[in-house]
Amino acid sequence: MTATTAEGRTKARRWWSMWVVGGVDHDAVLRQIAEDSGWSGRYAFLIVVSAAISLLGLLMPSVAVLIGAMLLSPLMMPIIGLGFGIATLDTREIRRAAIALVAGAAIAVALSVVLVSLSPIQTITSEIAGRTRPTLFDLLVALLSAVAGAYALIRGRGGTVVGVAIAIALMPPLAVVGFGIATLNWTVFSGSLLLFLTNAITIALTAALVARVYGFGSHLSPQHTGWQLMLFVVALGVLSVPLGTGLRQIAFEAVAQRQVRDTIRDRFPDASRLGQLDIDYAATPIRVRAVVLTPKLDPQADRVLAADLQNRLGRRIDLHVDQLRVDPAAGGVEAAQIARAAVATPDPDREQQRALADLALIAGSDAAPAQADPTTRTLQATAAPLPGLGMVGYRALEVRAQRALNAWQVRLAPPADAPLPVVAIDAGVIDSGALDAAAWGSARLGRQISIDGGTASQRRAVAEGIVARGGTAIAGSAGGALRLDWVATT
Repeated sequence: MTATTAEGRTKARRWWSMWVVGGVDHDAVLRQIAEDSGWSGRYAFLIVVSAAISLLGLLMPSVAVLIGAMLLSPLMMPIIGLGFGIATLDTREIRRAAIALVAGAAIAVALSVVLVSLSPIQTITSEIAGRTRPTLFDLLVALLSAVAGAYALIRGRGGTVVGVAIAIALMPPLAVVGFGIATLNWTVFSGSLLLFLTNAITIALTAALVARVYGFGSHLSPQHTGWQLMLFVVALGVLSVPLGTGLRQIAFEAVAQRQVRDTIRDRFPDASRLGQLDIDYAATPIRVRAVVLTPKLDPQADRVLAADLQNRLGRRIDLHVDQLRVDPAAGGVEAAQIARAAVATPDPDREQQRALADLALIAGSDAAPAQADPTTRTLQATAAPLPGLGMVGYRALEVRAQRALNAWQVRLAPPADAPLPVVAIDAGVIDSGALDAAAWGSARLGRQISIDGGTASQRRAVAEGIVARGGTAIAGSAGGALRLDWVATT
């Protein structure tokens, strides 16, 4: 049985050497790699263009622009050349490819630092954030893509390299490294650098392994082969430690977010709605801020929910829920109350992003449309439609946001379809609170209000009161009770 097995293995090796390895023009492949893996003017030009396009795609952000930068992929060939140099133990090729790789990466990072420093946009976009947290999945993508890329070069299937370049995306992580340096953001810098090193090392060593399988370096001794295998295993093992940690953290965050949502919802009545949820996993303890619309306030919610989540997640939790009481029987009249103001400690490293996130949390909207002007220290956002909340309630949200973000000037606009308040006149005295809310809504939305019904003097007095408070209003038509309506825009 042993002799038969050995004979089968011998036949398999003979078949592989004759029909697979024998069909490869090793000299031609090595010549092609030597021509494309070293330093040249064309290579430097492609580095500059690819880095600039990558950075623009990251800042816009635009996936289509990033794909255009990936297609150039000038760094791919020096990394492949490094791998084939390791496979054949060609020190000259290793040196040439390594110099080209290091110089190209340095140019890309330096150019990104300069462009980001000159750019008025230095916000962490979704595309930038997506390249700051590499995981084991990124290593597997690089490994499989490198197998395909090395195979394509060896078998003369150059078109496959284009797909490999898009899958691995070497240049965007380098542009993010430059962004992290320019903005002095260590988290962005370290995460993107780890992603680039993961891709580069995995591609080079996997290409070396594929090259050996296809007969490159056949003159090497078994000791050399063992050294190469050991280098491959050790390098991937070392990379797997931080990548595995990153994957576990992402998995924890996914589970934690679901448990936080379910725990908060279970605490309040079925008629309640979770309006906004913000979780800062980097804070110690984990910081949870939420907004809940509920028909019944729960003064013990923060303490009970924090203890429950701490038991479930095994982490310390700093939790606060803003409770907005909405009375379903109020028939659309504003009846929102804030249980108590959130006490937030700003993060100096991410002050603007945190301020925008807090404003979006208060407004019950997505953080993406919120805008910040660091020059005037102004934050702008539009509140999400909240059932039972009128103009007075939305103005109260802005006041609450201003108190929570007192380092900024907050301008929170109500939804475009927010109902205007009812203006009451008692013994000739106009309700000033309703005038204040109407003028505020008019100013925030940039819309004109028409005062209809009542007497001519009442219409005129209310219009003048709104204008005096910063809004825009006109005396409208007679007929019916005194009421406020938005002037239709054309």
